[in-house]
Amino acid sequence: MRKPRQPDPEVHESDYRVPAAIGTVAWAIALVVLLVMGDGLPASERWWIGVCVTGIALGVFGFLYIPYLFRKRDEAADRAAERAADSHPREPETP
Repeated sequence: MRKPRQPDPEVHESDYRVPAAIGTVAWAIALVVLLVMGDGLPASERWWIGVCVTGIALGVFGFLYIPYLFRKRDEAADRAAERAADSHPREPETP
């Protein structure tokens, strides 16, 4: 017999820009390390420089896009709440 499923935990909203910034900084540090290595980096491993640049570009994009995404999500939730409120007619108030 199966155990009853436990309820899902509450969603913990946090500032998602922090991990995006940390990841971007990590890619930047990796890029600096690879560039400092210069000619010591084997030619077969130079593709990592492109990976670091791509990681930095995607991290910056994510860091800038996250506030826009949350703002649009909140606006959509507000519009949905307004539509729900408009679809339920209110009872007339009696004095």
